[in-house]
Amino acid sequence: MSLQVNLRHLEDDTVRLGGEMPVEDLDLDVRDEMVRVREPLRFDLEVQQLDQSLLVQGRVSLVLDCECVRCLKPFSHLLKLEPWHCHIPLEGEDKAPVENDCVDLTPYVREDIFLAFPQHPLCEPECGGLAQQAGAAKHSVDPGTESPVWAELNKLKL
Repeated sequence: MSLQVNLRHLEDDTVRLGGEMPVEDLDLDVRDEMVRVREPLRFDLEVQQLDQSLLVQGRVSLVLDCECVRCLKPFSHLLKLEPWHCHIPLEGEDKAPVENDCVDLTPYVREDIFLAFPQHPLCEPECGGLAQQAGAAKHSVDPGTESPVWAELNKLKL
């Protein structure tokens, strides 16, 4: 099932579309291993015909299952496009395909969802990353003290 609007219904008045769309029908080809989509797309849209184009307005939301790029902790991210506007031409070079008097809005929603995906998902902006391992902590040096390695090198008379 795709998100379609019938042009004949738009001749008299605007059309309201609302509900959920299964993620399989959205046909998202997510190649980012830090982002997964498992929950349905939620939408509340109003479509109206303007001359030889469609104006789609409303809101679209999708829950993303993400993994933090710093600490690898899983978290959920609500992707919200609110308000969402889309102008779809019905004539010309970029016209939308019309099949059985219906225009499929799914490609336009999909494109804007991809544009809104987090580039580097973080569980929180202040995420410090992976905790230091015990071995790494042994080699840390206080800024006020000299490293034992440098102390040995300073003994060399060159």
